[in-house]
Amino acid sequence: MASASGAMAKHEQILVLDPPTDLKFKGPFTDVVTTNLKLRNPSDRKVCFKVKTTAPRRYCVRPNSGIIDPGLTVTVSVMLQPFDYDPNEKSKHKFMVQTIFAPPNISDMEAVWKEAKPDELMDSKLRCVFEMPSENDKLGITPPGTAPAITSISIINNTVATPASYNLKNDPRGLNVFKQEKQKNDMEPSKAVPLNASKQDGPMPKPHSISLNDTETRKLMEECKRLQGEMMKLSEENRHLRVLLVASSLVCTLHILCPSHVNCLLPIE
Repeated sequence: MASASGAMAKHEQILVLDPPTDLKFKGPFTDVVTTNLKLRNPSDRKVCFKVKTTAPRRYCVRPNSGIIDPGLTVTVSVMLQPFDYDPNEKSKHKFMVQTIFAPPNISDMEAVWKEAKPDELMDSKLRCVFEMPSENDKLGITPPGTAPAITSISIINNTVATPASYNLKNDPRGLNVFKQEKQKNDMEPSKAVPLNASKQDGPMPKPHSISLNDTETRKLMEECKRLQGEMMKLSEENRHLRVLLVASSLVCTLHILCPSHVNCLLPIE
């Protein structure tokens, strides 16, 4: 009996698996669903590994075998192929990670596995778990357990936006100051004094900038109208000058051609 029990004894799995027992696949399963399995080698020797499954047609594993150096980790991607999910049917798929200490010289991995003795092999088994997204996940509703974290995030955002509100609950004076500042900021643009804007380090409020832009626009429009009026006056004067220039040219021509205006004006006999 002692010899039989010694023959059946196996080495404990040397690799550290993450996750250790279950491979969880979260639906919907209309497309490929991938989950990762991490294999860490905590020993000081190289370890050969091989990944096996009871449903090889339903999964794609990369890498499905290899060698892990001492102290390193290998991530194995397990890809579940699309299928019609039945919530009443429990998954019976299982995976097994088989390992063996690597020999000093490795030339043929297949030969290493074929020549391995049963008591040299180490293995770990994992079961597959299929999970469908809950209704809260579909609707984007946060589970109750995570509500405080979201609240804390909103408080942090409010603190960044308004630093004075950080200790408002603990400091009533700060609350009064904050209310006074809010009342000042809520003043109508027409009642705001332009000198206050110069004392502020930041840019002017949007209502002020909009009113300034409107004022400048009106000034530009009035300036354009004034320039258009001047151009019309200049064009009219230019037209009068042209008429005078043509008339003076005609007079000069008449003086040159006809010294006596009377003779030029007499009818031809």
